[in-house]
Amino acid sequence: MSATDIEPQKRIVSALSVENVSHRYGARVALDDVSFAVAPASFAVLLGLNGAGKSTLFSVITHLYASRSGTVRVFGHDVARESGAALSLLGVVFQQRTLDPDLSVEQNLAYHCALHGIGPREARALQTAELARVGLADRARDKARYLSGGQMRRVEIARALLHRPRMLLLDEPTAGLDIKARADILEVVRGLVADEGIGVLWTTHLVDEIRGDDHVVLLHKGRVLADGPSRDIVAAGRADSIGEAFTYLTGAGREEGES
Repeated sequence: MSATDIEPQKRIVSALSVENVSHRYGARVALDDVSFAVAPASFAVLLGLNGAGKSTLFSVITHLYASRSGTVRVFGHDVARESGAALSLLGVVFQQRTLDPDLSVEQNLAYHCALHGIGPREARALQTAELARVGLADRARDKARYLSGGQMRRVEIARALLHRPRMLLLDEPTAGLDIKARADILEVVRGLVADEGIGVLWTTHLVDEIRGDDHVVLLHKGRVLADGPSRDIVAAGRADSIGEAFTYLTGAGREEGES
């Protein structure tokens, strides 16, 4: 069989591609030549201690910060050079709460729709659908300030989905929440991957949120120490769990935790 008889394989474009990204705050290196890729319709975890560089990388991906070097692409679109096209494909949930507490849930969502040029009629339909998806259809007219922390997070996820992104970024979305609220949010987000084919990058320092088939990028002091399926990282570290592998690779048991 000649080479011309072989049907060329289709090139698979990553949902998110981070290539040789570095960033500094003055003399301090926050990110050091970071590279990894997230496949479409997959759940990837950016795992690291506080201070590892997760939030800095999150800000570079969302174009809040410009990286000193390297490239970030969302479905092939360069975030720096094609920011409109790239960011339109991203839904973002930041670590800090971003709902206006004096507006109702539906008003918070309507404002997001307006920013994305979504008309009132379509906006109402989208709000109804996304609030139902996260189990808060009955709270649409409540002011955001009357929601629990977990409910606020679910509204922020609903808001991030209104413009129909293909990739969802969540920065420490379960920080400060109780076990039930954390489980509810994980269930919602994993459902988006399974049912809607949305790619997810979930940043956390909590190893109990990781499953064996999750793609894990272990970030420590601005560098990638491991990148691959959780179970492979555990096997390579000759550990019994991702927690043990994490402790071994980062030396977390031999040094003080970073702030």
